[in-house]
Amino acid sequence: MKAIAVRPGKKNSVHLADLPKPKLDDVPGGRGVLIRVLKVGVDATDKEINDAQYGNSPPGYDFLVLGHEFFGIVDSVGPNVRNVKPGDYVTATVRRPGGSIYDKIGTSDMTSEETYYERGINLLHGYLTEYIVDDCEFIVQMPVGLKHLHVLAEPMSCAAKAVQQAFEVQRRLRVWRPRVAYVLGAGQIGLLTTLILRLRNLEVYTIARGEAPNLKSEIVTGLGSNYVSTKQKSIKQLSEEVGKADLIIDATGSSAIAFGAMEVLGHNGVLVWTSITGGRNHVEVPGDKVNLDWVLGNKLLVGSVNANRDHFEMGIRDLAVGEVTWPGVIKKILTTPVRGLDNYQEMMRLLVEDQSALKVYVDVAEG
Repeated sequence: MKAIAVRPGKKNSVHLADLPKPKLDDVPGGRGVLIRVLKVGVDATDKEINDAQYGNSPPGYDFLVLGHEFFGIVDSVGPNVRNVKPGDYVTATVRRPGGSIYDKIGTSDMTSEETYYERGINLLHGYLTEYIVDDCEFIVQMPVGLKHLHVLAEPMSCAAKAVQQAFEVQRRLRVWRPRVAYVLGAGQIGLLTTLILRLRNLEVYTIARGEAPNLKSEIVTGLGSNYVSTKQKSIKQLSEEVGKADLIIDATGSSAIAFGAMEVLGHNGVLVWTSITGGRNHVEVPGDKVNLDWVLGNKLLVGSVNANRDHFEMGIRDLAVGEVTWPGVIKKILTTPVRGLDNYQEMMRLLVEDQSALKVYVDVAEG
């Protein structure tokens, strides 16, 4: 069985590997779900693993199968599976439980352990292969009416978690009705976050570098949000015009922007960092002013990574409502298909070189 893999710790090691086809009884207790892989999205995480920035092979292997944004169709199920059946379209969560209390109660995305297990990222093979088998606990059904949005389910779950966590922590205020939100970055997470916040009727400003018109601005305005190019207006200038934000979600991958956002957050506001900055950049922050403003303004910073099953289900519901509310807009994110696992070099080239590729995904099989 073909699989796209890397050798963690070795730069530019992406290659075509071979795996045995999985079986239902690989999962104990009759809870196995065998799934034919249809499509797998790839993103900066896959690029960074191939750059040897992080990632580890599963025990017993010298390679790691990539791919954590999964969409497939159920082939067969074990006798104790109730949530899906053969022929269902499904996605799957990424993080798998360790031994902490948070792992044991179904919130492995909040694990307190240093070692974590993520399919396609750390210590577990990913989805860029022909078939996968997994415990039904981690398999989430996708409505057939959303099959055209396929690999967006996983990034949508991360966006859903970021927004949900912001509202959850702000219960400390008893009453919190945010009016203005800034979304920093217009990649897939930023665009899907924009969708979720618009469904909550916030006035959203989605901020990116590129000057409009472009595909990102088209999607943003199609969702009823406001597109702002930093080439034309700084975030500070925006805050002076429309007021500081009640909620900011950073999805840029830039530590300078992530820290800079602290200066344009309003009283009782919450800033959520979702992006990973794996470099060694140093940024200057007006520490005294930020400290004073944040203490006196009761402001909050939250880190959000990965997602659990509940967030996948939240995200899928919002995808469905978003598709009805703004028909055809969300699909525009899916810009760049790659045909088949054999074209792994083209897949990686697109991730590295093609700035117009908003969302790269591999068409593994038809279905």
